[in-house]
Amino acid sequence: MIQGTSSSAGKSLLVAALCRCFARRGVRVAPFKAQNMSNNAAVCEDGSEIGRSQALQAIAASVRPHADMNPILLKPEGDTHSQVIVNGRPYQSIGASEYFKRKMEFWPAVTGALDRLRDQYDLVIIEGAGSPAELNLSDVEIVNMAVARYCQSPVILVGDIERGGVFAQLLGTLWLLAPEERSLVKGLIVNKFRGDLRLFDRGVELLEERGGTSVLGVLPWINNLKLPEEDAVALLDRRSRRERTDQDGASKLDIAVIRFPHIANFDDFDPLENESTVELRYVDSPDQLRVADVIILPGTKNTIGDLQWMHETGLADAIVDLAHQQVRIVGICGGYQMLGQRIHNPHGFETAKKSSADGLRLLDVETTFQYEKQTYQVTATVLNDSITQESVGLVLRGYEIHVGQTVTHSPWLRITRTGAAVDHEVLDGSRSDDGHVWGCYLHGIFHNDAFRNAWLRSLGASVILDSKANDATEASLEQLADAFESHIDMKQLDHIIWPQEQPHVISR
Repeated sequence: MIQGTSSSAGKSLLVAALCRCFARRGVRVAPFKAQNMSNNAAVCEDGSEIGRSQALQAIAASVRPHADMNPILLKPEGDTHSQVIVNGRPYQSIGASEYFKRKMEFWPAVTGALDRLRDQYDLVIIEGAGSPAELNLSDVEIVNMAVARYCQSPVILVGDIERGGVFAQLLGTLWLLAPEERSLVKGLIVNKFRGDLRLFDRGVELLEERGGTSVLGVLPWINNLKLPEEDAVALLDRRSRRERTDQDGASKLDIAVIRFPHIANFDDFDPLENESTVELRYVDSPDQLRVADVIILPGTKNTIGDLQWMHETGLADAIVDLAHQQVRIVGICGGYQMLGQRIHNPHGFETAKKSSADGLRLLDVETTFQYEKQTYQVTATVLNDSITQESVGLVLRGYEIHVGQTVTHSPWLRITRTGAAVDHEVLDGSRSDDGHVWGCYLHGIFHNDAFRNAWLRSLGASVILDSKANDATEASLEQLADAFESHIDMKQLDHIIWPQEQPHVISR
C-alpha cells in the first residue's frame, strides 16, 4: 500500500509507476483505491464508473479497468453534497455529514472488491487518500490504515519535499500513528526532489534514525509527464497567460477552457495541451477570453449551477458576444447542454434545484435531465463535414457519462453504445449553420488522433502528422517507471512485498 503524508504527495503516480514496473516483469498486478473523490471519472467496458487515476493505473498494469479497482467514488456536486458511486453505479446523492455517519455501510463494498482483486492477481497495489494521520477521522475512515489493517498490507509512506517540511510530514505522520498501524509502515519515499539528490543524503540518515524505518529512495521531480490529472485542483497551476509563438516563431492557436467550479473529465483536453502549436489554458473570468481563438465549455457535475456561475461572472455574456464575432465555441457534455436553448430539470437534480434554466442559445438543442444515468463506452461515426471536411466517415472512440437527454436537429455523430447490454445507436451532437459553434456528448473526442489533427488544421494550426495521444501516455508511463526503478531500492521493495519468497520475475 502507498500512503501519503497529504493530498497531492504523489500517491497516484507512484502506484502507476509500481503497476508498470511489476507488469514489465510479468507479474499480474492491479491497482486499488477504496474511496476516491473526483469528478474526473472513467467509464469501464461494462459502463461502470471509477476514478481516472485507477483507470490510468490499470493501463500502467496492462489490465482492463473495472469497478473493483475503485469501489467507492464520490463525485462532488457542491460544497457539501456528492453523488456516491458504489461498485461503479450511482447510489445516491448525500451530504458530507450524512456520509460520515453512514460510512461503515460501504465497508463491505470495499473489502469485497479488494478480496476479489486479491483472488485474481499476484499483486495488488493499494492507494491511500489524504493522510493516515487525520486523527478526527481515524475511527470512520475506510481508505487508509483501515484497509492496511484489514489485509495486513505493508505500507510505504510518501512525503512531498516540493511543498517543504518533509521531515515534519514523514516523522510527524509516523509518530501520530497507533502502534499497530506504525508497525505496518515498512519504508519511506521522499518525492519530487529538485536538484542534486546527493544534497539530501544527510536527510535520508535523519529520517531513518528518527523514524526507525528505511528510506527506499528519493525520487526526483519528473518533467513533462503527459498523464491525466485526477483532481481539478491541479488546474490552478496550469498557465492562464497566452504565449503567442512557439520556438520557431509560428503563431500558436489559443484555446481557452472554462474552469467551472464543478469541472469534470477535463482530461478530455490533455491531447490538445500536448500539441506544440497549441496554447491551452483554463480560465474563469471574461477578461481572460479576449485573445482566445477557441473557447471550450467542458463537462461539469453541476450543469445548471455552473451555468448560473457563468452568468454571475459575466462569462456567459462574453462567450455569446465572442461567438457573434466568429470565435469558435465548443461544448462537451455539460458544456454542450449549456450551449443549447434551455435545460429542463423536472426532478430537481443537482444542488441548484432549479426546474429549468435558459442556455446560451448558441445551438438549437434542448436538454432534459432524467433519472437514468448514461454511462457507456462508445464508438462514433462522423456523419458530415460540418465540423471539419477531413473528418467525414471517421470512426471515433470515447465514452458517455450524463443524465441529460438532448434533442438535436443537426446531429453530426452516430454513436454506438458498446457498454450497453445490447449495442444500440443514437444520434448525437449539434452545430451552428456556419460550423463555428458545435458540441456533443462524446468524452475523449480529442484523444482520437485523426479527428484532433484534422480539426486543428481546419483552424489554421500546424500539427505533427503522426501526433498520437496514446503514444504520449505510454511514453510517460515508461518514463515514470524508469525513474522509479532508477531511484528506489527495488530489492528492498521486493523483500517488503514478498518477505518469504524470491522476487517475482514471471514469464507469461
